[in-house]
Amino acid sequence: MDVAVVILNWNGREHLRTYLPSVVEHSVGARVIVADNGSTDDSADVVTGFTEVEWLALPENYGFAEGYNRALAQIEAEVYVLLNSDVRVTAGWLDAPLARLVTDERVAAVQPKVLADQRPDYFEYAGAAGGYLDALGYPYCRGRIFDTVERDVGQYDDAVPVDWATGACCFVRAGVWRELGGLDGSFFAHMEEIDLCWRMRRAGYTCWVEPGSTVYHLGGGTLAYQSPGKTYLNFRNSLTALVRNVGGIRLAPKLFARLLLDGVAGLKFLLSGAPAHTWAIVRAHYAFFGRARAARTHRHVPAVAQPQAAPSVGPVRSILAAYYVWGRRRFSQLRPGA
Repeated sequence: MDVAVVILNWNGREHLRTYLPSVVEHSVGARVIVADNGSTDDSADVVTGFTEVEWLALPENYGFAEGYNRALAQIEAEVYVLLNSDVRVTAGWLDAPLARLVTDERVAAVQPKVLADQRPDYFEYAGAAGGYLDALGYPYCRGRIFDTVERDVGQYDDAVPVDWATGACCFVRAGVWRELGGLDGSFFAHMEEIDLCWRMRRAGYTCWVEPGSTVYHLGGGTLAYQSPGKTYLNFRNSLTALVRNVGGIRLAPKLFARLLLDGVAGLKFLLSGAPAHTWAIVRAHYAFFGRARAARTHRHVPAVAQPQAAPSVGPVRSILAAYYVWGRRRFSQLRPGA
């Protein structure tokens, strides 16, 4: 297959210096392209040192979602690999995900196993061994539920279908990307890959994790995991994805429950001495309601696929109840249907 590994960069010269060599070494046969989101540092000079790497300059910082949309619109390939600039890849990392795409044309997106670059025997927060959604659209992963990150001892080494593949390292069938219009640029960053994979599943495709491929992700390179900015984007974009992908009479009770639970989260932040995060949730709700109608009317799925419900393949209806009420902190402890 014609493969393009596309690294979106914004002022990431140090990440490029550290992680690009592994990508070049282990991506023989694929094009490696750095798409630059209007950087003001010397990232271009770093990439110039790698003659195998192509440089694609965007005029400004469009964010993760729209940056990839604009970059991939200029790249011809059968498979796009969206790869964060702070990811170290390993020998053979392309093989298993590409084999999955070759084997089944209904597979639209695949992720490898994602481990933490700073703690290589633990899963990485953003993606781990495959992502899932509960009935209210809350995301969680094999190997990471909320702030509980598991050590990797091979417990999730089986390839399985998932609800979403992490944007940190995501193999996407280019034809499906174009069919569904790519990422939603209004998300700017965070949750955009969840929305895309949700739309893929509504359109009748599947998403997979292939742990036969392993990469190591630093994470938090643009916004730290505890940043109020990340809280704002996560809460705003998660609600937007819910409204966009849940239809009919099922939406109102789910949205009502989400708003209540977001309020509880805001109160928890306030009581724990993190009022900036509480204010981030308030701002996220204000922004969400300002664009809810547009999100509802632009669902970005071909009309033939609109009736498809695309139920979650995850094991639980409520990850909040499983984690906080029943104390099931590891994915292997989750009980189907709980």
